[in-house]
Amino acid sequence: PPERKRFYQNVSISQGEGGFEINLDHRKLKTPQAKLFTVPSEALAIAVATEWDSQKDTIKFYTMHLTTLCNTALDNPTQRNKMQLIRAAVKFLETDTICYRVEEPAALAELQKNEWDPVVAWAEKRYNVAIGSSTSILGPNIPASTKETFVSHLASYNMWALQGIEYVITQLKSLILSMGLIDRHITVEKAVLLSRLEEEYQIQRWGSVEWAHDYDLCELCARTAAGTLFVHLCSESSTVKHKLLQD
Repeated sequence: PPERKRFYQNVSISQGEGGFEINLDHRKLKTPQAKLFTVPSEALAIAVATEWDSQKDTIKFYTMHLTTLCNTALDNPTQRNKMQLIRAAVKFLETDTICYRVEEPAALAELQKNEWDPVVAWAEKRYNVAIGSSTSILGPNIPASTKETFVSHLASYNMWALQGIEYVITQLKSLILSMGLIDRHITVEKAVLLSRLEEEYQIQRWGSVEWAHDYDLCELCARTAAGTLFVHLCSESSTVKHKLLQD
């Protein structure tokens, strides 16, 4: 949506029947489908309220990743159920970025092996599955048992967290990197770098457009970090001490 002028002075949160709500002055925030904007945890409510409070003269919706994820979870515009969300996430295994390898140039092939193999090995051990990699355009042959293991693991997350997991996977084009990130095995910066390994290799070799590369990298880091935070905040049942938007 286009930017609009900031129309509120104060942002606060309150607890309602369905969870925690966001108040813009005396108005309650609503979703694009006009549902009451209600989130399951106080920590997530504080994070969303901070996004709204950090807007200056105009509201830049494209910077409010947590708000967008909450809207998606509340409105569910694609009308998918839990298993459909899980299957969509697991389907990324078939085209996972770090499973597709090159044979040439040799330097890039070596870089992929050195950087990606340890993450694949971690995932295989962590989930007791076989994943592997391939230089074929068809990609690796992922065993059905591996897919079902990830289906079972993802089923342990609630619907809100699953929306966040799919969002992170979409950013990184990798289920394996996303799970490494959500399981706190790798950092956001590391996950983003590994997802862009070939691009970073080409940039180091040929250079980059002066501003475009840095902008794309910062945007990807911001979206990936927001998605990961969203998953963690939607997975925690504990509330944080009530402290909000102090100057």
